[in-house]
Amino acid sequence: MSATLTGVLGPQGPIEDSALTATNYSNFEKFETMPPNEVIKWAIDNFGEDVVLAASFQDCVLVDVVTRVAPDIEVVFIDTGSHFKETLNYVDDIRARYDLRLVRLKPGYEAAKFPCGTDGCCEMKKVKPFDEFLKKNNVKAWISGIKRVDTAERNNAPVVGIDQARGIVKINPIVRWSDDDVESYSKLRNLPVHPMTAKGYLSIGCAPTTKPVELGSSPRSGRWSDQEKTECGLHLS
Repeated sequence: MSATLTGVLGPQGPIEDSALTATNYSNFEKFETMPPNEVIKWAIDNFGEDVVLAASFQDCVLVDVVTRVAPDIEVVFIDTGSHFKETLNYVDDIRARYDLRLVRLKPGYEAAKFPCGTDGCCEMKKVKPFDEFLKKNNVKAWISGIKRVDTAERNNAPVVGIDQARGIVKINPIVRWSDDDVESYSKLRNLPVHPMTAKGYLSIGCAPTTKPVELGSSPRSGRWSDQEKTECGLHLS
């Protein structure tokens, strides 16, 4: 078990100077050494009902980490209409397992003009519904499961930072973890695994743009494999 994963199940001392807002973020560096559960506790203490968890449900590691601290947090799943049926079944299973306050976002009718994989698809089917939800519900902070090892665009992502595009706080509790850390945590907690994982799908998005990963390749290499694209747009801010 790596140093980043060690201590995730227990606190490592008090969090100081926690009155952080979107315009006062000079102390973000202190979160770099905090275990995920303490980062999540800070988020709940400071934002309460105004923080949400966005989950892709390619696994349930982040859901498990977060709900151990905040079992009643609102969990957002963006249903693009192009997910594997296995993903949708997995979402239902995890919702029932944790009794989640699950919100399923769906794109508007105008998104039908953008077939999965075409330019503008992710913007219309993922980013737009998510942004509208955040604005409508006056969300002040959101929690994501990105990791620095995922893509080059994410290798400098902070544990806590400002989502510049949306003007709210973004929290990445497991951003320092490796893929091995995620797998180790899942085994430690005996978590349900997405059924597509055993078939070589190590990063799971929409069905038309997700392929199995070749042995030894990056888990994200199966996403948009015939394009230069590496991000859907949710995290580009």
